[in-house]
Amino acid sequence: MTKRNGTRRAARHAWCAAVVVGPALLAGCGSGGDGNDIPPTATGTLEALAAQAHCEPKLQTDAQELRQANCSTEDGRYVLATFATDRGQREWINEANDYGGSYLVGRRWVAVSDAEVIAALRGRLGGTVETASPHHSGSGGDGGNEAEHSGHPGS
Repeated sequence: MTKRNGTRRAARHAWCAAVVVGPALLAGCGSGGDGNDIPPTATGTLEALAAQAHCEPKLQTDAQELRQANCSTEDGRYVLATFATDRGQREWINEANDYGGSYLVGRRWVAVSDAEVIAALRGRLGGTVETASPHHSGSGGDGGNEAEHSGHPGS
């Protein structure tokens, strides 16, 4: 009998949790009501993404593994890049993170600019926003001393 009551109690707790947490989860999945509707994440070629973002891309890199263009719209300037592989995209983002900035990330594409431009682009391209602080703030010019860098323990 104890096991049966324990099972009922567990079921009741699970139901209560679903009632409390469920609406919050569903609110995050819907179109909101806060006026910040985010479209599904865009896909396509660099040119298709640029058209959806209302940009005429100025191609800078046209290689098999990476296509990159500068864009300028009424929202501001940004770099739009597409990648042949997911791994290539992640490696590019990881390296770019050292320079800081805001990134709008989709499947095999990324847009890079300041936070305001990225927010405006997200309203047209969807995607997720990633931000990075500059790893090296370099004020000197000699590269500084790694032991003095705030990201590394001193000696």
